[in-house]
Amino acid sequence: MRGVDVTERETPDNSGPFQGGSTAVPEVGPKRRRNLLKLVLRSLDLFGLVAGWWLAYEILARMGVAKYWDRGPLTVLGVTGIATALVVMATKRLWLARVCSVRSAELEGLGQAALLSALFVLAVGQVVDYDAPDRYALLGALNSFVLLMTLRSAYGGFLRHARRNGRFARPLVVVGANEQSRDLTALIRRHPEAGYDIVGVCGPREAADWSDLDVPWLGEYDDAFAALAAADASGALVVASAFDPIRLNLTLRELLGRGYHVHLSSGLSGIAHERLLPQPLAREPLFYVEHTTLTRSQQTMKRVMDVVLATTFLLTVLPVLLVAAVAIKLTDGGPALFRQRRIGHDGKRFTLYKLRTMVPDAEQRRVDLELDNLRNGPLFKMARDPRITRIGHLLRATSIDELPQLFNVIRGDMSLVGPRPALPDEVAQFDDEHQQRVTVMPGITGLWQVEGRDDPSFDSYRRLDLYYVENWSIGLDLAIMLATVGVVASRGLRSMTTPGVAV
Repeated sequence: MRGVDVTERETPDNSGPFQGGSTAVPEVGPKRRRNLLKLVLRSLDLFGLVAGWWLAYEILARMGVAKYWDRGPLTVLGVTGIATALVVMATKRLWLARVCSVRSAELEGLGQAALLSALFVLAVGQVVDYDAPDRYALLGALNSFVLLMTLRSAYGGFLRHARRNGRFARPLVVVGANEQSRDLTALIRRHPEAGYDIVGVCGPREAADWSDLDVPWLGEYDDAFAALAAADASGALVVASAFDPIRLNLTLRELLGRGYHVHLSSGLSGIAHERLLPQPLAREPLFYVEHTTLTRSQQTMKRVMDVVLATTFLLTVLPVLLVAAVAIKLTDGGPALFRQRRIGHDGKRFTLYKLRTMVPDAEQRRVDLELDNLRNGPLFKMARDPRITRIGHLLRATSIDELPQLFNVIRGDMSLVGPRPALPDEVAQFDDEHQQRVTVMPGITGLWQVEGRDDPSFDSYRRLDLYYVENWSIGLDLAIMLATVGVVASRGLRSMTTPGVAV
């Protein structure tokens, strides 16, 4: 999710490594629209906090506890909790795009706001000599945290959807032209939900011929400020590997001095940012890269988590599975269960189970539909696949068809989280590096399912597979599981608004 980050800029001079700039740096995009988004986000946060503390009182009143308390002092304490949370959120800069776009940083900030609001309510209650009930403080903080998370998730979903449709994108100029800048531009183009619109590149013209990406060349390095002004760009993506060290430092200082937002590439690919630990040497900015060795205890923990969660969830949804199986059988009389051979851990083949969502001869009919494939590379997907049955659309939209794979998890064929289990003919087309995906257990859900499912590029599928293999952790698995809930909910809503479209 991205908020709105508005930075007022000083009027620059024309000194420095860029000599082609104008004498006035533009404001960041359409200001009215930015202010509206910021107002919406802050209003949602305020509503969540007020509703959380009000709900705490109402819950305790229903339990017969709060009726003995004086509502006036409790109102004062509730306002104290709300004010404290707002101050903490402002301090943590949770209304800036560069902060709230990082989900882990956003959740950490919201958690700190909730915790400190509870502590302040208890402290103020003691100062004013009011016996502030612990349950009120804890419940108010918990309610507000849950509501803030929910409202911000909804806001983020709205913003991502709007950005995919070309709204609220922030113009960005790539400064530096080489192979890495080309790859980064292609990556940003594949993820419009990130909220950036690459309007052009500055650098040597011979290195900036990206006609296949439809990215205009805006000039040499000395023309960067003129390009930023002409494009009304909010900032620049500086590609470090395209510069020598002296020119890179001058470029960064000049951009920052003129008030632009600067995104600096690290030159790394596929390394989780959590593994980069700042470790300066003589005040120079260096990073230490953490190892990701999968210890036996980590693997055991993952397996225990898989078995416990899969068994618990399976027992919970068993009635849903039975109803869905009967509905499939009544639709066309065919089998309710679909079996397919997939490639699993260490390249071993296993039988994957799903509820059948297509006509019985779907695999034989695929050859006739290859020309309508939306994917590139080995994967296959159609916008309106005629093989999907009426009940199949509902099962896919709600992911109910995937539930039989819980049996695969319990048997040890799969994990709850991991790369998508691939077909043998798909694996045969993977390059040597991509074959590393078999070193981890395939999963029911994974990074591709929550981040790249709507991206037709096989490069995205490959990149997310390798990222998971390189950076696996229990924390990453939990984050993917939480994200899956939101993805399934949004897919269900989207299927209701656009019936018949594959999701």
